[in-house]
Amino acid sequence: MRQAAFGEDNPQRSPREQLLGPVIDAIAQTMDLYGANYSFGQLYGVMFFEDKPMTLEEMKQVMNMSKSNMSYGVRSLIASRMVTKLPEKRERKELYAAETDFFQAFRNFFTLKLQREIDVMQEAMGAAVPSLQALARAADTPEAERQACLKDLEKLEHAAEYYAWLQRFVEGIAEGTVFSGELPGRE
Repeated sequence: MRQAAFGEDNPQRSPREQLLGPVIDAIAQTMDLYGANYSFGQLYGVMFFEDKPMTLEEMKQVMNMSKSNMSYGVRSLIASRMVTKLPEKRERKELYAAETDFFQAFRNFFTLKLQREIDVMQEAMGAAVPSLQALARAADTPEAERQACLKDLEKLEHAAEYYAWLQRFVEGIAEGTVFSGELPGRE
């Protein structure tokens, strides 16, 4: 079994591979900032610089993780569209490759995260608003409670405007129309 080039336990890492170690760590730290598991960020960083697709066994060897954690990490990265399971196999083993276009990786990662936020908040607000409206209109609601409900409804109306804007923003990111003229090499 070959040792993947960027594994820290590989004593034969080239100067290039040694220099890329801090970059891989920075990728992991960055992903951790946005809620991705640090180890999965390291895995993505390793896969990003690997010259060819990797099997789970190769990833496990590089990352020194259990097979179940490695499998979970790969599934997580696939769900975030940071890694793709390839249709071909190597020695009957599944192959995986990292998305190496940072612009596309950003689009993939953030559209999923932001869409999840939008969906969660819109569902919660959709359930709360009609109930707050009913409570504010009810004849037996004390005036202080009615006023608090009306203030809450104003806040939720503002939040709904924000989430409508955020939805348009996410769609623009997904379609590649947001900042498209500002991205290097992207027109």
